[in-house]
Amino acid sequence: MPPFHLAFPVHDLAAARDFYKGLLGCTEGRSSPEWVDFNFHGHQIVAHLAPDECGSAATNAVDGHGVPVRHFGAVLDMATWEATAEKLRAAGTEFVIEPYIRFKGQPGEQATMFFLDPSGNAVELKSFADMGQLFAT
Repeated sequence: MPPFHLAFPVHDLAAARDFYKGLLGCTEGRSSPEWVDFNFHGHQIVAHLAPDECGSAATNAVDGHGVPVRHFGAVLDMATWEATAEKLRAAGTEFVIEPYIRFKGQPGEQATMFFLDPSGNAVELKSFADMGQLFAT
């Protein structure tokens, strides 16, 4: 599967580095005074300094939760998802949606969690016990 590329706004590059590199363990690639590349589970994400573009409050109801409409993330294997959830909890991360199993017993059952980066960008990490359910209907 080819890696995706995603660019998103941040209000502070140092805070973005602390979060993506320090907390989430992403390696850093190229950078400039206006942007920084990160390796996000094999995908290229780029934090661009654009304070006026940060934050979003819109949500949609999914499985009884208010899911941030604007979000990005990764689908991880279950062991990595569980370890990341524990790491985030230990770091005192404030979750938008606490780690839990969504659609339990239904097609597309998945582990999911949502949290915000320092600029208010919503990040979702999810996992499937059965990866064949990724696009289940």
